[in-house]
Amino acid sequence: MSDTDSFIDEVNEEVRRDRLYGLMRRFGWIAVVAVIAIVGGAAWNEYTKSQERAEAEALGDAMLGALEADASNARAEALAPIEAEGPGARAVLHFMRADALAEAGETDAAVEQLDAIAVDGDLAPIYRHLAQFKAVTLQGQSVPVAERRQALEALAQPGAALRLLAEEQLALIDIQEGETDKAVARYQSILSDAETTPDLQQRALQVIVALGEEPGLDGAAAEAELEIPEATGN
Repeated sequence: MSDTDSFIDEVNEEVRRDRLYGLMRRFGWIAVVAVIAIVGGAAWNEYTKSQERAEAEALGDAMLGALEADASNARAEALAPIEAEGPGARAVLHFMRADALAEAGETDAAVEQLDAIAVDGDLAPIYRHLAQFKAVTLQGQSVPVAERRQALEALAQPGAALRLLAEEQLALIDIQEGETDKAVARYQSILSDAETTPDLQQRALQVIVALGEEPGLDGAAAEAELEIPEATGN
């Protein structure tokens, strides 16, 4: 390589270096801001998580402290001032208050807690449906039959999480109204459903037998498996 070529290469290298330094002086602040943003974002994220953990722990401690009371009315009073921010935490708190109030005999107040869950659009449907179901069963016969039936039929729609339990309650209403054939048909349907739990299956079998009827084909198999005694005549 000649001296001229070497000199040209050095000049080109110097020019590139000057351009690089110029770009760094002109736009280097962007890199600094980006680094600050990344570090600051990570720090804020950790701070937020720690705050959420602290709030969750404080809420849990408050709930556990309230549940230590022996009397149900005392538990309800201890739970009353506790506040929860997130929808899931609010639902749990309302359920706990409702249970304590119901156990204390304050049915109307318990239903108010459950209604607050049922109308909360931020909650998953399972929470709202469970609150509706508990409210209907808690009020029992104090609610007109037509209203109870309407509420339960809405919960018994295909695909609903509590449809089988709602069907069981509808069958009990049928029995109350003297429509035993309809009640037996509902229980037979419960027995043949693949999603029926053993406890619900056993209750259905017992009621069918108590009504003087025989379980269907699937019901008979379940009866043998659960060792439910057959009805005997006098």
